Amino acid sequence: MPGVPPSGTGPLAAAHRGRAGSLGWHLGALVILAVILYPVVWVMGASFKPSKDIINSLTLFPADPILSNFRGFADGIADISIWRFFQNSLFYGLGSVVGVLISCSLTSYAFARIRFAGRNLLFSLMIGTLLLPYHVLLIPQYVMFQKLGLVNTYTPLLIGKYLATEAFFVFLMVQFMRNLPRELDEAARLDGCGHLRIYWSIVLPLCRPALITSAIFTFINAWNDFMGPLIYLNEPGKYTVSLGLMMFRDSDGVAANYGGMIAMSLVALVPVLLFFLAFQRYLIDGMATSGLKG
Repeated sequence: MPGVPPSGTGPLAAAHRGRAGSLGWHLGALVILAVILYPVVWVMGASFKPSKDIINSLTLFPADPILSNFRGFADGIADISIWRFFQNSLFYGLGSVVGVLISCSLTSYAFARIRFAGRNLLFSLMIGTLLLPYHVLLIPQYVMFQKLGLVNTYTPLLIGKYLATEAFFVFLMVQFMRNLPRELDEAARLDGCGHLRIYWSIVLPLCRPALITSAIFTFINAWNDFMGPLIYLNEPGKYTVSLGLMMFRDSDGVAANYGGMIAMSLVALVPVLLFFLAFQRYLIDGMATSGLKG
């Protein structure tokens, strides 16, 4: 009939299609979320199961949960308190964060705000180090630290953080600093500020999103680092959490206490989560203001 829209068209049909599309999008997002969170849920359930049921049982959560897997935090492993592993990882993680923020921000300021001969070449060479695999440098670095008598200390793990060897974070901060108006530097120089004062009082506060992003990723990388502590730390009393988990294995390389190992793995997630939640608000606030305040 004239004036009557064809079937399947019109505002009502469009609204139905919009709701169907939105429902499908949300269902797909829930499926992806379930896949991502399944390992975490499995670890949570397994931490309350006896060791013999962790491999054989197909249920996520036990019918009769137990707390004996968490007794290792009081008993320790090989006469070493598990909390000692957490203290070592916390020292390594926070030391890495401080080193990266100080050294990488200073280096980034030099590349982004100071004109000097060979700046672009040095910056390109630094970015080129990202192409070098970590394992290529492992042997020469170990030989160097061994001759210096620094093996079995945290120095080989931390010294690179204080020398701006983390090229990715330098690149991240350089790109952020280059977007800051140079009029800020010129105004500061008219007030008698030098490079150090400009760096500390103007550039660093405006680079808070980049600094916090670098801090979050640095802490997570250091907390989860396994290869570095495995190579340079020899005494169990200096082990980090990642190496402490390895001590649950027996002489055949098979975990002798699955329950205790998984319980420790679950607790090891807590500091990383708390660190991220503590700085998430500052990261979002800094990005919302685009680094500039009126």
